[in-house]
This record gives sequence, structure tokens and C-alpha cells, in this order.
Amino acid sequence: MLRYIHDRITVHPDLCGGRPTIRGHRLTVQQVLESLTAGDTPAEILEDFDFLEPEDIAACQQFALKIALEALRQRTYLPAAA
Repeated sequence: MLRYIHDRITVHPDLCGGRPTIRGHRLTVQQVLESLTAGDTPAEILEDFDFLEPEDIAACQQFALKIALEALRQRTYLPAAA
């Protein structure tokens, strides 16, 4: 069952190994974020994926920020004390 977990971000156990994807397409949030990190512009990413919309890229960035802030709040980025 496809479910939305954040604005345009979806998860389905049979799609891309259950990783977060863009609106049920076979494009993961991670792929979009890695493209941006590699220096691709949003316009270049939009050219590569004809179904993608500018709002999808913004949703990926917002989703990443939400995950990062949750990790900071829970301090899950720190190793457990010995």
C-alpha cells in the first residue's frame, strides 16, 4: 500500500526497497538529494526526470531537513556512551 509520509514523499514496501520515493515513482529521495549534493541544479534534475516537478525537489529538501532535525533532537548522530 502506497502511503504519503511527507507532502510529496511516499513509501511502498514493494517500490525501491521500501525507501522514500517521489509520489510513487521509482525515484528515491536519496537519489534527488545525492544529485543536488553532486552539484546538479534543480533545473538539470527536472530535465532528467520528466514527471518531476519543482515542488518535488523542495519536498525532498524539506524531508531531509525534518529527518536531520529529528536526529539532532534525539542526538542519534552521537555514538552511544561506553
